[in-house]
Amino acid sequence: MSTLRLHRGNVAVVIPALNEALRIDEVVSGALEQCDHVIVVDDGSDDATADIVAGLPVTLLRHPQRLGKGAALRAGFAEARRRGFEAVVTMDGDGQHRASDIPRLIDAANRHPGCIVNGARLKKRDTQPWYRRIGNDFGDWGIAWACGYRLVDSQSGQRLYPAPVLALAHVRGEGFVYEAQILISAARELGCGVVSVPVDTRYHCAGSDEQFRQSHFRLVHDLYRITSHVAVQVVARGDIIGQYRQARRRPPVIDEPGADAGTAPASGALQETG
Repeated sequence: MSTLRLHRGNVAVVIPALNEALRIDEVVSGALEQCDHVIVVDDGSDDATADIVAGLPVTLLRHPQRLGKGAALRAGFAEARRRGFEAVVTMDGDGQHRASDIPRLIDAANRHPGCIVNGARLKKRDTQPWYRRIGNDFGDWGIAWACGYRLVDSQSGQRLYPAPVLALAHVRGEGFVYEAQILISAARELGCGVVSVPVDTRYHCAGSDEQFRQSHFRLVHDLYRITSHVAVQVVARGDIIGQYRQARRRPPVIDEPGADAGTAPASGALQETG
């Protein structure tokens, strides 16, 4: 894997967008403050999203109809690879993620080359709807089983992917399933670890004037799709109990300089892929 140091000039921000007119201007403008190149993939929006983005100094890709978040991310990754970027940071278009966290993800990636860096929503978790917390925790448990190591906030849309992960072929799944599968594929095919950087949880809550559009994540529907997709892979690989024990032996890696994270020391790519 490349050991080239990452910085704002060789990392692109990819933003999948579906009907994000409420906050897309602010999201893109914030991303441009942190990275020189932003790629927005409009996934068939029927509001003013594309018109707003078209007026900004970014690369805009448009799907004529909704294809899903997985297809939007694939398109953004392909464009980033075509342009030769060393890594991609993904952000949702609804304003849930802070662009100011991007340098922290890049710094963590430089400390842990070859790893996926995850913006884990560990701060202010009490503002997160209870059903989202349950969904996240359950998703973490299942995806860890398939990856071979534990991780936190596997449902976060704010991640840094190094170039070898962007180049993975045949990553299965659509919608939110794709974001689960790319973690699994990276772990199994590349021995790629996940390092989590704690970030704020941002949702509309009482006493706040911040507005967010309703989440596209449907708890029962999407969690069922993710869980059934992951379960098939765990069963197909065999030695189910052995896989589970292997995952439990590998605690999540949290990168927060100056804080006692209480987890295993961070490392680069996994030494064992099982």
